[in-house]
Amino acid sequence: MIGLFAVTAAGRRAAAEVAGRLGPDAVVADGPIGSAVRRLWDHLDAAVFFLASDATVRLVAPLLRDERADPGVVCVDEEKRFAIALTGGQAGGANALAEQVADVLDCDPVVTTVTGATGVTPLDELVEQLDATVDGDLASCGAALLEDLPVLLVNPHGFPLPALPPNVSPDVETPLWTVVIDDRRPTEEEERTLRLIPRTLVVGVGSTSGISRTAVIETIARLDSEHGLDPRAIRAIASVDLKADEDGILEAVQDLGFWHSADGGDELSLLTYPAEVLAEVEVPNPSEAVGAEAGTSSVAEASALHAAAELGYGAQIELVAPKIKGNGVTAAAARIRPRGRLALIGIGPGAADLRVPRADAELRRASVVVGLDQHVDQVRHLLRPGTEVRSTGQGEEEARATEAVELAREGRAVALIGSGDAGVYAMASPALEQADVDIEVVGVPGVTAVLAASALLGAPLGHDHVLISLSDLRTPWEVIERRVRAAAEGDLVVCLGSPRPDQLGRALEILAEHRPATTPVGAVQHATRTGQRIWCAPISEFDPTDVDANTTVVVGSSQSTVVGHRMVTPRGYRWMATETP
Repeated sequence: MIGLFAVTAAGRRAAAEVAGRLGPDAVVADGPIGSAVRRLWDHLDAAVFFLASDATVRLVAPLLRDERADPGVVCVDEEKRFAIALTGGQAGGANALAEQVADVLDCDPVVTTVTGATGVTPLDELVEQLDATVDGDLASCGAALLEDLPVLLVNPHGFPLPALPPNVSPDVETPLWTVVIDDRRPTEEEERTLRLIPRTLVVGVGSTSGISRTAVIETIARLDSEHGLDPRAIRAIASVDLKADEDGILEAVQDLGFWHSADGGDELSLLTYPAEVLAEVEVPNPSEAVGAEAGTSSVAEASALHAAAELGYGAQIELVAPKIKGNGVTAAAARIRPRGRLALIGIGPGAADLRVPRADAELRRASVVVGLDQHVDQVRHLLRPGTEVRSTGQGEEEARATEAVELAREGRAVALIGSGDAGVYAMASPALEQADVDIEVVGVPGVTAVLAASALLGAPLGHDHVLISLSDLRTPWEVIERRVRAAAEGDLVVCLGSPRPDQLGRALEILAEHRPATTPVGAVQHATRTGQRIWCAPISEFDPTDVDANTTVVVGSSQSTVVGHRMVTPRGYRWMATETP
């Protein structure tokens, strides 16, 4: 929970504005501020005070206990000029929260911790992104990174990483620290080495009936002793469905700590597959004897490969440990290889508080950002130092999409950005036309111009509606006109993008043939941005020459109306009808 505390009316208004941006976890405290802080403190993950910094310090100082457990504290001055990360900068999340608050209030974030001040990628955030186990002194390595000491990066499998500071490099000749990202044990222990162990391995297990837990664990342990695979890198264990109730395997899985909560609770889970499914998997060491008994010539190798392919969603899979034979047990291991990462990010219609938090997180995760120059400028302050920027001008959408996909294929962590939602008349479509399973793709939804315009106009999208672009650069005008006519005949609310006065005029003529002359037409120019303009007029009076390419036009259905200067389309037509007793 994030608590927001204010004393003055201006502070309470600002607190409400910030709470709306931070989401349901943000709570604006009421009542006397001192008692509210003491009452909520133990339940807070972070706190934002709309007070002078000295007053905030006096309030929270008696409550501070442990910098690793205390909530992060951000202070905003009465004039809303600064959002100051006061305590818990990194551990308590105050640095990131100060940036979020500053983004909402359009003020300056003030971060004084070394990590925040330099913009260095925290190693603990990298650990979280990789879902990795840490082996080594994370704090000391992090301190070396922050002190600009040479740190060697060893990333043999090519995990896509965010922008890293220049002192962290695979080309360091005399490092004082080494960061290794690998699922294998080192051949020898090295001082000042931090190992990050991602969960890339899937272990397949086959056995005779009545096998003991000890036999299973001892055989799996040989993946480490004979093949150098770190057991902490195991992501899942798999077998044939005939072994779904094999106590020795289930007990071994439990001892190794593999749990699954898909059903709402932490229940032990072993991934199992029908024999006929495993029989289709090509393996290097099939066994006729196993085939006669289990219905598949391979259990360990086949289940490892099949489960890895299923969990990897198209990633390249390799068998890194062929079948090992134990006492009534077989085991094998497959690796899910990392892929380049492409994040398709919609940054919203323009206002910072209409950009979703996940977009900010994905931008910080990227090592290279591709986008239209004016869109990149909107988010440049969110990028980590060292992030590579590839920006181009209007009309080069396909080129940007191609470049982003190619960079991801090179193993990079790429963010391809666009306004609104990336999947609505934007960059996701041209990118995904070229992207295959050889790269990982993540979509981040955004607020579209149509949604922003609808909220400003009232509720014009209360019933069925359609979006039609009037741009004929890629779609013949005859096709566009046919679509407009179909929407008109269907009595749909019609949202028109990229309007030119002449084309808009023709579209309104078609719609007017099927609508009352009083049908409202709403328009929003530069929605949520500087120069915003909102107006509404009956379809018979609306002037198409008032619009430009930055205008979104919403034409009501036959049931749309204006209530209190707001455009409204009833959710259901029947409730508007007058009922007779």
